Amino acid sequence: MSPLIHSTAIIEDGARLGSDVRVGPYCVVGSDVRMGDNCQLMSHVVVSGHTSMGSGNRVFPFTSIGQIPQDLKYHGEASEVIIGDNNQIRENVTINAGTEGGGMVTRIGSDNILMAYTHVAHDCILGNRIVLANCATLAGHVEVDDGAIIGGLSAVQQFVRIGRLAMIGGMSGVTKDVTPFTLLAGGYRAGLSGLNIVGLKRHGFSLKQVGLLKEIYRILLQESGRREERLLEAEALLSEDDTDGRYMIEFVRSAKRGLMMHGRA
Repeated sequence: MSPLIHSTAIIEDGARLGSDVRVGPYCVVGSDVRMGDNCQLMSHVVVSGHTSMGSGNRVFPFTSIGQIPQDLKYHGEASEVIIGDNNQIRENVTINAGTEGGGMVTRIGSDNILMAYTHVAHDCILGNRIVLANCATLAGHVEVDDGAIIGGLSAVQQFVRIGRLAMIGGMSGVTKDVTPFTLLAGGYRAGLSGLNIVGLKRHGFSLKQVGLLKEIYRILLQESGRREERLLEAEALLSEDDTDGRYMIEFVRSAKRGLMMHGRA
């Protein structure tokens, strides 16, 4: 079916909309926007710039996607926003385009929930099945791996990476990388408080897998000593099929911003 466009919406020449797209009252869709099938813009949504969106996305009122970044180094380059499938982007969300200094793209995967008033800044890279709770804020160049949850009113500093299935408690300040499978809480002076046990159980991790991750956590994030020695100690625990443990270790090894550690940072 052809797109269903409200009479008050503005669709600029050149925009390409898939089948069964619904565009509600007072929405504006720019000329360089590409939108897949079965997307819905509720009302008062602005999608601008070089924005590509997959299928099945629902965008709620007063959201802005694809506007130029809030970065003083930006000088008009034709950067992009690329969004996957089946995302829920709630009221008053802002998603900014990328910059030349960050790969020219802000990228969001599929099956994510961005709750009201969340902000995804320039050059952020988000995976799949992520939850950003109300008013969570990602500064530029932040990476969030699959299945992570970022609590309401939390702020993530630029260039930080958040690992898979990590959970950030509400009102947390995140200034360093957050290791996968962990739980971070504590407000402005946040620190790790162990594994995200509930999240691991919900995703089918066995008691054996959780036990291994606990031991890796203890070695890498609670003990003192040289990091390389602790990495070797953790690697000695792995068998060939311990892919989650290996991912956790490699995340720690590759951290560039430092790591949020156990207890207060």
